[in-house]
Amino acid sequence: MFSDFDRFAMQRALTLAARGLDTTDPNPRVGCVIAQRGRIIGEGWHERAGEAHAEVAALRAAGAQATGATVYVTLEPCCHHGRTPPCVEALSAARVARVVYAVADPNPLVNGQGAEALRAAGIAVEGGLLEREAAELNAGFIKRMRYGRPFVRVKLAMSLDGRTALANGESRWITGEEARTDVQRWRARSSAVLTGVGTVLADDPRLGVRLPVEEAAPPRRQPLRVVLDPQLRTPVAARLFEGGGEVLILTTLAAPDDARAAELTARGARLESLPAEAGRLALPAVLERLAELEMNEVLVEAGATLAGELLRQSLADELLLYVAPTLLGPGARALVALPELQELKDAVSFTLIETHPIGADLRLRFVPRAA
Repeated sequence: MFSDFDRFAMQRALTLAARGLDTTDPNPRVGCVIAQRGRIIGEGWHERAGEAHAEVAALRAAGAQATGATVYVTLEPCCHHGRTPPCVEALSAARVARVVYAVADPNPLVNGQGAEALRAAGIAVEGGLLEREAAELNAGFIKRMRYGRPFVRVKLAMSLDGRTALANGESRWITGEEARTDVQRWRARSSAVLTGVGTVLADDPRLGVRLPVEEAAPPRRQPLRVVLDPQLRTPVAARLFEGGGEVLILTTLAAPDDARAAELTARGARLESLPAEAGRLALPAVLERLAELEMNEVLVEAGATLAGELLRQSLADELLLYVAPTLLGPGARALVALPELQELKDAVSFTLIETHPIGADLRLRFVPRAA
């Protein structure tokens, strides 16, 4: 049974873990608190891949006081050598008495073995405290490890009547400045931003992270920008090549035109060929490839066709929807392209998990009801 202090300490560990929201990729976001007799004596969080894990940072802060202490960590301590030594060894060497973790590490190299190694060293171990909150913080890492695909978040903005642009394509700007800044924060935490070549041709987006000055320092990691471009139509002058970061263009062409490929490569793009499905890139193969590239969270900023396909194929894990207090009328463009339904029972259904006003707009988050 967990005490009130246990819950307090784990909540603090979760708060620390969130500090690495947009820096730890491809590693999980982890926070750690060390306490003695109801008093916190050390804390830490994982900041970047290759740097100290949360437990090691907290042990350094606690020093000799860690002997006999309780350690609260948001993810089961690792027991394998990666970029850094196993945290299990550090905890055992510090002679802590008890370890409480929130969620088991889904990495096959750990996955319960970390807890067992701690018990074998004579340390009391308990898991499952604030498990849901910890799992949500690392939804992308957990999905990639368990299922070989990243967590897919589809971002859309619409009017009150569910329209995304006027019939002539004009869409700047449906939402206000505050909502657009909020999107930048979702980009910052994402491993990759995914779009289709149709959106590149129509809107020429940058897809990079551009935050207010007070939020932009130190320099942030730019997400991988991914373009689904079956026939390699991405313009060489596209703005997505600006601002640093890597651009990955996925095509169905087994042997792209040498001159065209050379131009895009010279602009900094990496080209890869993937299987086709009905003339388009097979979306499951796309997601599996991104998981191989250690992408945890993918933010989709695309048009109605790609967004609709991800929803239709049950490949979207979350819908991030911004609603503007405007009406565009029935002739304006629809939110997503889906096949016509014959029965309501076949509709794609969602569960609302968050409502948040942002300026004059409203941010809604949904998960597919089947999930």
